[in-house]
Amino acid sequence: QVQLVESGGGSVQAGGSLRLSCVMSGATDSTYCMAWFRQVPGKGREGVAAMTSDGDIKYYDDSVKGRFTISQDNAKRAVYLQMNSLKPEDTATYSCAAERDECVYCQKTYCYSTGFGFWGKGAQVTVSS
Repeated sequence: QVQLVESGGGSVQAGGSLRLSCVMSGATDSTYCMAWFRQVPGKGREGVAAMTSDGDIKYYDDSVKGRFTISQDNAKRAVYLQMNSLKPEDTATYSCAAERDECVYCQKTYCYSTGFGFWGKGAQVTVSS
């Protein structure tokens, strides 16, 4: 059974940086889409970034372009989200997600949470002004 575990969340002042990590266990030796979503109370999950396990970056939300960087280490079955120049509006619960495909639900302009079958529990990121 595939399991995802996030780490690296926390509290930071505006302009600071955090690096989120997500480690997958139980995965088969196949191509996966791995993505980051975020959610605030009262709203649905918002796609942040997505890429394939073979290194093809598929999606960045416009709000994070130029500030966040998604990367992965396929050998370790890990995906990372480097978050720089953080803003208060980045405050959210960040979850990693995975699916055994090549990010068919995440393209240049969209990334849909319904396309992912495996989810981590989430990591809280709080950015103060």
